[in-house]
Amino acid sequence: MNTSFRTIERPDPAIPMDGLEFVTVKSSALRRRADVTLYVPVEAHDLTALPIVVLLHGVYGSHWAWALKGSAHLTAARLIAARSLPPVALLMPSDGLWGDGSGYVAHDDHDAERWIMDEIPALARELIPACSADSPLLLAGLSMGGFGALRLAAKYPRRIAAAAAHSAVTEAAMFDDFIEDARDGWSQAPIDHSILAALAATPGIPPPFRFDCGLDDPLLEANRELHRALQRTGIAHHYAEGPGGHDWPYWTRALADTLRFFGDVLTSTP
Repeated sequence: MNTSFRTIERPDPAIPMDGLEFVTVKSSALRRRADVTLYVPVEAHDLTALPIVVLLHGVYGSHWAWALKGSAHLTAARLIAARSLPPVALLMPSDGLWGDGSGYVAHDDHDAERWIMDEIPALARELIPACSADSPLLLAGLSMGGFGALRLAAKYPRRIAAAAAHSAVTEAAMFDDFIEDARDGWSQAPIDHSILAALAATPGIPPPFRFDCGLDDPLLEANRELHRALQRTGIAHHYAEGPGGHDWPYWTRALADTLRFFGDVLTSTP
């Protein structure tokens, strides 16, 4: 097919939009408008301090990808109904829409990190009555989003209850294989260039975190090396591998494991 566009992402029309809400806000961190997909289960409506689960998408994607390619809201609803996950709000933001992907790091002209860490929780508190300043914050992401989730958990261990990554990019230099844009304006801090560097520099103990990768994923060896490095440095974590590649069938299955992990963390926290 001839096309004028380098990449095209389309939702899966077979995935129902039940319970989804789409929001556009003006972000001071990003200095532009940004979109967020929300899901709040019916079981959450009379609760307080509802946990906030933020799902970060990968390169080329946007706010709707986790729901309308990965069925995230349907997976959450199924696990909540089975009591494998307490009621949570899902917030699925765009990454700032810089180039092919922002990396969820601060740039010279906008701050995708502050968008995720400050503005998304504030938006949850403003839009969802059950969310409050006491709501636990949990981050998960795929590929670029995995890089963002683990790096941010390392940088903000007191603010994040748990984190997870699927098929994670582990070093910023790896983005050069995915994006056509130069990373000249990205933060140059070492902890913004490496998940391992960020975790090693964590003030105190990192929050509970897990990561996984498919056996046919081109990023498998990088994830294995991160696992080995964390073992050598004594940083506690959960790591898993399973059938699949760098694709939505794998991420859709893996998200269920992450949400169960989050459920365990939330139910074991005093």
